[in-house]
Amino acid sequence: MCKIVSERFIACIEKLRERNEIKSIRQFALNVDYHPQNLNDIIKGNRDVTVDLIRNAAETYRFNPQYIFTGLGSMFLDKDVMQQSAAQKSHVSLEKIVYVPTAAHAGYTDQFNDPVFMEDLVSFSLPDYKFQHGTYRCFDIVGDSMEPSLYAGDKVVCSAVDSNNFYSSVRNNLVYVIVMDGGLVVKRVKNRIREAAVLELLSDNNYYQPYEVPANEIKEIWHVEVKISPYLPSPNNIRHAFHEEMDDMKKIIDQQSRSILVLNQTVEKLLKQNRAIY
Repeated sequence: MCKIVSERFIACIEKLRERNEIKSIRQFALNVDYHPQNLNDIIKGNRDVTVDLIRNAAETYRFNPQYIFTGLGSMFLDKDVMQQSAAQKSHVSLEKIVYVPTAAHAGYTDQFNDPVFMEDLVSFSLPDYKFQHGTYRCFDIVGDSMEPSLYAGDKVVCSAVDSNNFYSSVRNNLVYVIVMDGGLVVKRVKNRIREAAVLELLSDNNYYQPYEVPANEIKEIWHVEVKISPYLPSPNNIRHAFHEEMDDMKKIIDQQSRSILVLNQTVEKLLKQNRAIY
């Protein structure tokens, strides 16, 4: 981001100090959820202000983004404007993440642009701030090709990749959901679109060999952001439970062995008594 934007941002901070709305740079940084040392670097000119920092400052201290980016308008937004914006946000639901289950994978590849099909799919929201803006999908993991990173039964939440710019948007060695005719796959990717017009798809499970997919056969690409896994007990707990079961089985076997021994001794006594009678 250009230097003048950072300078306008710093000017807004200084204005807050003049008004005694903040006591220190550290207080400001903590209130906008930013590391104080990084903010000091911005003030010294060693670091540029970020979009997220400007957004947080606008929400917390009413910094005017228009002024910061263009120099137009006042440094701070009117309280009435902020209240109106907050009221509008309160009526806006969180961004919906569309869930595409295994049963819908085949249909999705042909109907992902069909609003009716998409509306029939289940959608949900996640509380993390990053999932409140943008377009996201959730897919089921099938098979073992991505073990040990992903297991069958896991779900992955993915962000959209610009379909008009695959060659520069797709980064090597990250995991993506690749949507093609007839199906979709979850793979680690090597981007070879510039030199060969293909994506090389790699599995984390070494049993499966890499293969290439022509870029013109790809309909969508989704970057895996988060995985949702079924809860599994701690391996230590499983091992402990297994040992307990083995100990219980040994006790039962020992008891049965002693019972069999007593029974054999009783049978032998009866046989000896019968022989003595006859």
